Amino acid sequence: MTMIVTARRDSVEQRDEIEMLLPWHVTGMLSRVEAQRVEAALANNPGLARERASIQEEYNEVIMLHDSLGAPSSRALHQLFAAIEAEPPRRLKPSGLFARFVSSLSPRTLAVAAGLALLVLVAQAFVIGWRLF
Repeated sequence: MTMIVTARRDSVEQRDEIEMLLPWHVTGMLSRVEAQRVEAALANNPGLARERASIQEEYNEVIMLHDSLGAPSSRALHQLFAAIEAEPPRRLKPSGLFARFVSSLSPRTLAVAAGLALLVLVAQAFVIGWRLF
C-alpha cells in the first residue's frame, strides 16, 4: 500500500515539474535533455499537451501584441539624450562636519592622510596577530 502511495506521489511531483517547464519549452529555453523529457511527457499525457498548446497560444498573442506596439522612433532617443545633456551638472554639497572637513582638504593632503591611516591599520593587524600567536 505504501509503495502505491509513494509511486502516485512521485508521479504527481514529476507532472508538476513538467508543468513548470512548459513555458520554458514553448520559448525554447530548455536544455536538450530537459526538452526531450518534456516532449516524452507530452507524448504520454494528453492533458499536458493541451496545457502546452494553451501556453503556446498565450505566448503567440503576447508576441503579436508587442509587435503591434511598434518601436520608439530614433528621434525619441535623440530627444532623450538632448534633454540629459541640457541639464546642468549637479554638485553634491557635503552635509555634516566631517564631510565638510574632508571635502575642504586638497587631493594631496587627502592621499597622505589615507596612506597614514593604512599604515596604522596594518600596524594594528600586525600587533593583534602577534599577540594572538
